[in-house]
Amino acid sequence: MEDSPKRFDRIIAILIQLQSKRIVRAQDLADRFGVSLRTIYRDVRTLEASGVPISSEAGIGYSIQEGYKLPPVMFTKEEAMSFIAAEKLMPHFTDKSLGSYFQSSMYKIKSILRWSEKDMFDSLDRNLVVQQNHSLFRESIPNAQELLIAGIVQKKQVDISYQGFESEAVTRRTIEPIGMYHEHQFWYIVAYCLLRKDYRKFRSDRIFSIRLLDQPFAGSHQPLDYYLQEEDRLDKTKVVIRVNKKTAKYIQRSRQFYGFVSEEDRGEVIEMMFMVGLNEDFFSRWYLMFGDQAEIVEPESLKAEVAGLLKKIARKL
Repeated sequence: MEDSPKRFDRIIAILIQLQSKRIVRAQDLADRFGVSLRTIYRDVRTLEASGVPISSEAGIGYSIQEGYKLPPVMFTKEEAMSFIAAEKLMPHFTDKSLGSYFQSSMYKIKSILRWSEKDMFDSLDRNLVVQQNHSLFRESIPNAQELLIAGIVQKKQVDISYQGFESEAVTRRTIEPIGMYHEHQFWYIVAYCLLRKDYRKFRSDRIFSIRLLDQPFAGSHQPLDYYLQEEDRLDKTKVVIRVNKKTAKYIQRSRQFYGFVSEEDRGEVIEMMFMVGLNEDFFSRWYLMFGDQAEIVEPESLKAEVAGLLKKIARKL
């Protein structure tokens, strides 16, 4: 027989999750709590028997009647601690506009905490610092992320002024934003560009101006995951290098930006495998930073590219 307090906590958590979304799949609940689908079905029946208005549809999921509310929720100490960590991280991952909304939400959350939890908040707030040395969005457009999210949700076109990585000129683009993802310390927007008539990726800090238009999307688009998977399917070349162990420790963080896949200990050296688009020389230039402490195993084309860069450098010495 399952421990009753444990089951009670899970049932309450299921009820809270049902109120957090319009539709919740049984499989998602089973995955979250590490139980079988049969257990979830039984827990949902328990909620229904207690008077909670839940409807279900085979193959889709559960939904709770709109307007049904739980009594005031009390947070555990561990949950309260997670709020202050999120509050510290939020300004470093969003623009000013969304950050201010989050701060307003935090005041509401703090208002229902116990006094002991409020004291803990104050203490942790003074002793938790997150530092960041670059901007995700331009200071001149503090609501950029808010407008992009509005375009995604409302399926409306967005007008931006954008400077590409290899371009000096700033161009005007009308885009249909599909989704956003955070990678390598920046936000990227995947969108259909009406100027290029193709799907493009835009980096948030290269946007100079932004305006949400009333014009709805001209076409329909796949979910964000589709385009991210498509990007992964692009032609890439397997690269294998060997780096001495002392140097390998110092590149563990930066290697993530260059297609790192795996590593293997080979005694005096660490063998690393990458999947790299070799039409660009980013990997070669990064490799030169520690090349005297490493060797290229494959491919031969990368060896030639690095050798060519070294010749150019030598001619300028």
